[in-house]
Amino acid sequence: MTTGKTARLERISRDGRFVTVPMDHGITLGAVDGLVDIESTIDAVTRGGADAVLTQKGIAERVHPNKNDAGYVVHLNASTTIGPDENDKRMTGTVEEAVRAGADAVSLHVNVGSEHEPEQLEDLAEATREAERLGMPVLAMAYARGHGVDEHDAENLGHAVRFAEEAGADLVKTAYSGSTESFERVVESTSNPVIIAGGSPRSERETLATVRDAVDAGAAGVSMGRTIFQHDDPEAMTRAVVAVVHDGATPDEALRVAGLPIEV
Repeated sequence: MTTGKTARLERISRDGRFVTVPMDHGITLGAVDGLVDIESTIDAVTRGGADAVLTQKGIAERVHPNKNDAGYVVHLNASTTIGPDENDKRMTGTVEEAVRAGADAVSLHVNVGSEHEPEQLEDLAEATREAERLGMPVLAMAYARGHGVDEHDAENLGHAVRFAEEAGADLVKTAYSGSTESFERVVESTSNPVIIAGGSPRSERETLATVRDAVDAGAAGVSMGRTIFQHDDPEAMTRAVVAVVHDGATPDEALRVAGLPIEV
């Protein structure tokens, strides 16, 4: 790995672990709660200890004044929920554009097992080629998605994360398989750090328990969006997730640290 990649990875992590808050949902879902005043949300989650935030390139000017020295990831492809196929992710930027936007890393979404997999493989391979030339880390959001594909099966997820490494990614995000034992197989499928997606919002304790289990299975952290940025207190929820990922807290300990109620 080049010196530039190593330095930039350190800007989006701490001690090899990652708490990233993706907020690129505006292009997919529209200006949903938490993203209308994205400046305040970015300020809150980074004060809560997030290592990095992630957006599309067009939001960069709204990110930098509010990220409190956290890292910044620019996402390079997208689709919408009202379009013809949400799994058909199309390129929205280049690595060079991300550099000009002040990014410390770039990310792409790939759906392994979908009918769009061939094009997304080509897009990821091209992005990693350009990123290598510029010393920019690549986060692949690699999911097992497609007709008849079980999105939480450990073998499928293991294939997805290996797909990302083989195409040149440096870090990979994927879905959680549902148990520590099964997710160990996913983590073992790649030499890259693996971080889990947050998924649909759930109870605070359930979310933190999943994060704890994933980290115990070898995950290097999380990339958690709506569960954090749509929380009533995004700073506190970020602080709780950070306590689990970076400080080894249990879910109840993390809730206490963040000043959130402990569910009985």
